[in-house]
Amino acid sequence: MKKLLFLFYLFLFHSSFAKESNAPDTVTVGVYVNSVHDIDFKEKQYTISLWLWLKYKNQDFDFSKYLEVPMAKSVDKSFYTVDTLEDGRIYMLMKLQCVMKDSWRIENFPFDRQKLRFSIENSQYDSGNLIFVKDTAGNHYSKWVTSGWYIVTDSFKIFTNIKKYETAFGDPTLVKPQSEFSVFGVNISIERDSWWLFLKLFIGMYLSFLLSFLCFFIHTDNIDSRFNLSVGSLFAVIGNKYVIDSALPESTSFTLVDTLHGITLFFVFAIVACSAYSLSLVKSNRLEETKRFDKAAAWILLAIYLVLNCWFVYRAD
Repeated sequence: MKKLLFLFYLFLFHSSFAKESNAPDTVTVGVYVNSVHDIDFKEKQYTISLWLWLKYKNQDFDFSKYLEVPMAKSVDKSFYTVDTLEDGRIYMLMKLQCVMKDSWRIENFPFDRQKLRFSIENSQYDSGNLIFVKDTAGNHYSKWVTSGWYIVTDSFKIFTNIKKYETAFGDPTLVKPQSEFSVFGVNISIERDSWWLFLKLFIGMYLSFLLSFLCFFIHTDNIDSRFNLSVGSLFAVIGNKYVIDSALPESTSFTLVDTLHGITLFFVFAIVACSAYSLSLVKSNRLEETKRFDKAAAWILLAIYLVLNCWFVYRAD
C-alpha cells in the first residue's frame, strides 16, 4: 500500500513538473511615453516617443533584434542598454521613436476624440514560448505628452493580450494554419480644446453666409447687387470646404464639416431664391409687399440657420 501511495505521489509530482517545464516564459514589460507629436490627419499617422523596458530570463528572446511593433511605418531604436539583475533575469531598457499608422474618426472634426494604439510583439517566439506581463508601477506618461492635445482622464490603458493570426507563416509543424503571439500594448485617448480651431476653420464660411444675408437689406433698386453678392458667397463657401477637406483624410461618412457646409450652401441658395422672388414682385410694382417679404424671409432664414448650426455643433462637442 505504501508503495502504491509513493508511486501515486511520484506520478503527481512528475505531472506537475512536466506542466511547469512546458509553461511559457514570462517577460515583464513597462512603458513611459515621452511625447506624441506630428499627428497627421491626411496621412493617418502620428509619431510616438517612449521608453520601453523588458525583464526576462531566456536570452534567446533578444528584443534588440526581435522586437516587433505592429502598425508602425518606421521604428527608430535611438538607445538601448542591457544589464543582468540579481535574480539572473536580463534587464533591457530602450528608447523608441515610432511613426505609427492609425485610423482617425473625423465625423465630429474638430470636436473629435482620437484613440491612439501602440503595441509590441516578439517576432520569433509565439505565445507557447513567451507571455508578456505588464509592469504597472509608477506613472506611464509625461505631463506634456502631446502638443495641442491632452489625454482624456483615465484613458491611458496598458494591456496584455493574445493575438491570433489566421496563418502558420509557412511553418510545416503546425497542424492548423493559425499562430498566436503575446501582445503588450497601450491605448491612449486624446482630445483638444476645439473651439478656437472651430472658429479658425469656419469663420470664412460664416462670413460668407452673413454677406449673403445682407442681400435682404439692399434696396430693391439694386437687385443685381443682391445676386452678385449671393453668388460670390456661394463660391466662397465651396472654397472654404475644399480648404478644410484638403487637411483631412477621405471619408465615406457624412462629417460635421460636410453637414455645416451643406446647410450653409442650402441657405445661400435659399437667399438667392428669395431674391429672385423679390425681383418678380418688383416687376409687378408690389414694392410694399417686397419689403415685407424681405424682412420676414431674412429673420426666418437666419433663425433656422442658427438653430441648425447650434444643434449639430452641440451634438458633436
